[in-house]
Amino acid sequence: MFHVGGARSALFNWAMAAQSGGTLVLRIEDTDASRNSPEWTEGIIRALAWLGMDGGQYEGPYFQSANADKHAEAVHTLKEAGRAYYCDCSREALVARRGGDQHKGYDGFCRDRGLEPGPGRALRFRTPDEGQTTVVDLLRGKPVFDNALLEDFVIARADGSVMFLLANAVDDISQGITHVVRGEEHLSNAPKQQLLWEALGAEPPVWAHVPVIVNEKRQKLSKRRDKVALEDYRAEGYLAEAMRNYLMLLGWAPSDDREIVPWDVMVEEFRIEDVNTSPAFFDVKKLRAINGEYIRALPVEKFIAECLPFLQEAPFDVDVAVFAELAPLAQTRVALLSEIVQMIDFAFLDEPPADEQSWNKAMKEPAAAILAAAEAAYQDAPWNAAELKDRLERIGAEHGLKLGKTQAPVRVAVTGRTVGLPLFESLEILGRDRTLARIAAARAKLEAGA
Repeated sequence: MFHVGGARSALFNWAMAAQSGGTLVLRIEDTDASRNSPEWTEGIIRALAWLGMDGGQYEGPYFQSANADKHAEAVHTLKEAGRAYYCDCSREALVARRGGDQHKGYDGFCRDRGLEPGPGRALRFRTPDEGQTTVVDLLRGKPVFDNALLEDFVIARADGSVMFLLANAVDDISQGITHVVRGEEHLSNAPKQQLLWEALGAEPPVWAHVPVIVNEKRQKLSKRRDKVALEDYRAEGYLAEAMRNYLMLLGWAPSDDREIVPWDVMVEEFRIEDVNTSPAFFDVKKLRAINGEYIRALPVEKFIAECLPFLQEAPFDVDVAVFAELAPLAQTRVALLSEIVQMIDFAFLDEPPADEQSWNKAMKEPAAAILAAAEAAYQDAPWNAAELKDRLERIGAEHGLKLGKTQAPVRVAVTGRTVGLPLFESLEILGRDRTLARIAAARAKLEAGA
């Protein structure tokens, strides 16, 4: 699963690298075996490729686990320099010393015990007792952290494997990372990582902590509660271009209050310093609207190609040639590619889909008379949309009805629903025989009192 927040951060990084002539680096943080699997890695790479970031757009992927020797070297360096020490304190012992307060940080109990590596002994970084650490952040200015409030944090487990903070700092240094753009939930880690950079003799990077993404209740997006996987949106029928466009708007706005902006224009205009620090609302309705705009802008041949994977999963066989005739009618009416199945199913089913609500709404007096008149009028009508519309308008006039009311029972009889593609163009494509058979069947059902 690739979180939409991670995708937004990746796009911000990509835009920065593209506009500055820099290099986007893709690194897979895989040192924690319990949270790592090849399938997840492949999913990330596929998701990035869908957004437009294929192998030619970034350097990598690198795997953090491949840098184990450098991580071990950093552990040795920090220990020998007195910047780290071994600790055998259990959580229970720490809570007992803290008087039961488990929320306070580590108390430095093992700082001067001189412990050597051994079972149950983790390596902690010795944070400064005095002074402050200033983090230069392109969005948030220069947040200042009191060193005395930073606990001595673990940088290597008892089994020798390193923690994320140290591995991340070592990898950034070795790969020449100059800018780090990530979610604001990592801001609290920044002073610790910066202290590690400095302890390892390197110049810290420039940071940019972008705002969290929240749902309609202004709660941080959670995979347990919200739809956050990029793959789910793709499966629902969102276009990559639309998703990319929308994610860039989460915290940043192009000039002139535009929302539909080509990627190359966004790259030209984007400035990380202009990103708002307030939480960004993930508005699914706006995303859907933007997706609809992108769908309508597709060349019809591209629209057909994008729809085919969804039609291949439909519970009926689709004649692609017939669909190509329906496609221009459907393209203006779908906001998600997945909606195409329900939009055109009537043309490929033996009978129109049954929708009780639509039937009850449309099949009221004088529906039976309209259907009978339409059946008669369409027997010898030239089979084109204009003539079919003209004949039904005349039937409506005889009943004192406007076309909208007149066509409702015919639409439901033929397509099964009150809402759908333009009716008369649909009838033209469906053909005379199938259209008349459906109208006759609906009339018979009405007359039978069904």
